[in-house]
Amino acid sequence: MPVKKASAKKAPAKKAAPAKKTVPAKKTVPAKKTAPAKKTAPAKKAAPAKKSVIAAPEAPKVRGRTKDGIAYTKDFDVKFLKAQRDLLIAERARLIGQADQLDAEATSLIEEAEMGDVQFDDEGGEGDTMVVERERDLALSAQARESVVEIDEALARMEVGTYGYSVISLKPIPRPRLEAIPWARELVEEKVGGIGRR
Repeated sequence: MPVKKASAKKAPAKKAAPAKKTVPAKKTVPAKKTAPAKKTAPAKKAAPAKKSVIAAPEAPKVRGRTKDGIAYTKDFDVKFLKAQRDLLIAERARLIGQADQLDAEATSLIEEAEMGDVQFDDEGGEGDTMVVERERDLALSAQARESVVEIDEALARMEVGTYGYSVISLKPIPRPRLEAIPWARELVEEKVGGIGRR
């Protein structure tokens, strides 16, 4: 059977869709005018905070010096200072002798223990006593040497004119206190730590 050619029918042309109407562009509304910015006064610089100033105590004024280097002031005359220096030097020598003697006793206790003469058992009890005595001697020796250092500091203050004045407030220390403890560094009310400190 012969093949028939299919007749190509042309499809009717579609009508183009009508063009959309363009909407006219909206008019832009001008922005509202803002009031001109108020001019502000320049910021004032804050005044610096007042610092509480505590006036440092004034050092005592030296009125003069003796030939042997003692500086004296209006509160402490040459006669008093020389007497105090003599007390300090005598006390220094006594304390050094005491410290040396205590060190020697502590050493001899060690030597006795090493020789084996002491019984170190529960019945003897000597070993404990010896240790306690040795520790006591060493503590007393250290305390005496600490006092020597304080005396040396007092002698140095005597040379610069601050002897007899508190190292804390620079107020004069009462003479009776200085006569009792010539190397005193502060007023009684300024002491920290209570009894036992000088």
